[in-house]
Amino acid sequence: MQTTMLKCKIHRARVTHAEVHYEGSCAIDGNLLDLAGILEYEQIQIYNVTSGTRFTTYAIRGEEGSGIISVNGAAAHRADVGDIVIIAAYANYEARELINFKPQLVYCNADNTVSHTANIIPVQVA
Repeated sequence: MQTTMLKCKIHRARVTHAEVHYEGSCAIDGNLLDLAGILEYEQIQIYNVTSGTRFTTYAIRGEEGSGIISVNGAAAHRADVGDIVIIAAYANYEARELINFKPQLVYCNADNTVSHTANIIPVQVA
C-alpha cells in the first residue's frame, strides 16, 4: 500500500509577480526550489494564505537569488502580488519508506529569503 505524504513545502513565501499572459505555472527562485527539493515541472499545490484559495499548477525555475514567486497563466487570477502563499509538493511512499520519513520544510522571510529549514512541524497545542 502507498501513502501520499507531504514531500516538501515552501512556507509563507510572498508572491512577487502574477502574470496572466505568461505560459502557465509558478516560477520559483531556483535556490528555494533546490532547498525544498521541488523539481522543475513537478506538480505543486499553492495555498494562498491571504485569500484562502488553493490551486494546483507546476513549478518552473526562476532566477536564483531573485526571490521570485511568479504565479502565471490562469492561476494568476488566484494570487496577487504581495499575497502570502504556501507551496507544497506531495509524493507516494511505500510503508517501508515511511520508517524514517521527514519532509523538507523551507520557511521564508518577507523578502523570500530563507528564514530557516526543518523536517518536522511542532506539535500544535491547545
